[in-house]
Amino acid sequence: MRVDLFDFELPDERIAVRPAEPRHAARLLVVKPDQSFEDKVVFDLPSLLRRGDALVFNDTKVIPAQLTGLRRREGSVAQVDATLHMRTAPDRWKAFMRPAKRLAVGDRIQFGHDGNSCFLGTLDATVAEKGEAGEVTLAFDLSGPVLDEALHAVGKIPLPPYIAGKRAEDARDRSDYQTIFAREEGAVAAPTAGLHFTPELMAALDAAGVERHFVTLHVGAGTFLPMKVDDTTDHRMHAEIGHVSEETAAALNGVKARGGRIISVGTTSLRLMESSVADDGTFRAWSGSTDIFITPGHRFRTADILMTNFHLPRSTLFMLVSAFSGLETMHAAYKHAIDSNYRFYSYGDSSLLFRNES
Repeated sequence: MRVDLFDFELPDERIAVRPAEPRHAARLLVVKPDQSFEDKVVFDLPSLLRRGDALVFNDTKVIPAQLTGLRRREGSVAQVDATLHMRTAPDRWKAFMRPAKRLAVGDRIQFGHDGNSCFLGTLDATVAEKGEAGEVTLAFDLSGPVLDEALHAVGKIPLPPYIAGKRAEDARDRSDYQTIFAREEGAVAAPTAGLHFTPELMAALDAAGVERHFVTLHVGAGTFLPMKVDDTTDHRMHAEIGHVSEETAAALNGVKARGGRIISVGTTSLRLMESSVADDGTFRAWSGSTDIFITPGHRFRTADILMTNFHLPRSTLFMLVSAFSGLETMHAAYKHAIDSNYRFYSYGDSSLLFRNES
């Protein structure tokens, strides 16, 4: 499909740079097939669901994956920035580097020489591989939990570029850009639909008889990369690591068997479920990497409802929601959201999309 089919105009002032307070006070646009849009708030969610429905959350935890370092080579020094996006070994991360042209395989990079990092104030790495579009593989001198500790000491939360371009990362982002149920470290971007959930909302959902289950997909920085092709068939998705436990798979099969609906909280949960489900629609335990690219025409086998924030024009995520609810419907929904002053992107408002079977 042509990428320009997924374009729309978004006024810059619609981009949120801080979350709503409290988080569950964010607005919620309800989109049902062949029905008028409904303007709600996230705290209305229990009244929009039924007893026996099940929410599926992504419990990944964002790490401080933004690093600044010095590349040293034969007496020359250059500053470089790294955004880690996928761990491939206890001591290795794939990263997007800027400026990548300053790097070659074998180069040494010194991160965190400001006295705040562990182990004599250093976190050093070697460029092990160099790929396309500024991607490299970094082999760190530290490994496993020791490397994790050093990253927490020297790294920064990698805010999306549409926020970072408006203000600097600060202490608030360490909590704001993290869900309350985050527990599996490894993401470099938050599963943003989950940012709206608070203990009060969770309690209300429990009282309404709505189940909660968790999967893990470590969201990579590739989610922010713009599409540089004119046709979707030419786009290559970056892979992300995830897993679905046997317990979660069995629970979701039970929900479907008794007629309950499955609500995916975020596109990351949905992409993982669609990657791992069996051909007959049965959930199964699964672990691995996925580069699934969902566009209109995809046959969904998992979620009945999708809760998701508002996405960038021409993005793979706007393509996904268009596949779920219909391209024409989503263009109309986004126009309504823009005209009604909804707040967009990671810290913005949310939507509740009911799957369009047609």
